[in-house]
Amino acid sequence: MSDMTDDCLFCKIIAGEIPSNKVYSDDDVYAFYDINPAAPQHILIIPKKHLTDITSATNEDQALIGKLLLKANEIAREQGLVENGFRYVINTGKDGGQTVYHLHLHILGGRALNWPPG
Repeated sequence: MSDMTDDCLFCKIIAGEIPSNKVYSDDDVYAFYDINPAAPQHILIIPKKHLTDITSATNEDQALIGKLLLKANEIAREQGLVENGFRYVINTGKDGGQTVYHLHLHILGGRALNWPPG
């Protein structure tokens, strides 16, 4: 874990300062159920390294971003979402709907998801 920030909600969750309903954790990523789900299955997966958003990732983070996606695939399979489908969302910036400024990938499933989203 590196680059944790004292005022970041997700960094506090990773550090165990704020409780969460953990789905998965290893040295690089942490996954937990969203407390305000937008679908029957709504899991967030985040890098333990603090990255403000996806655009702050650099070539140095290539393996981490790849691991984030591959672990999301594994979680989607474990949650039974693959057969009927699911969606990944990475909100970036204010207009993109980002409310917590720590890179996070939403795994949404368990119902039909409309396109385009609301």
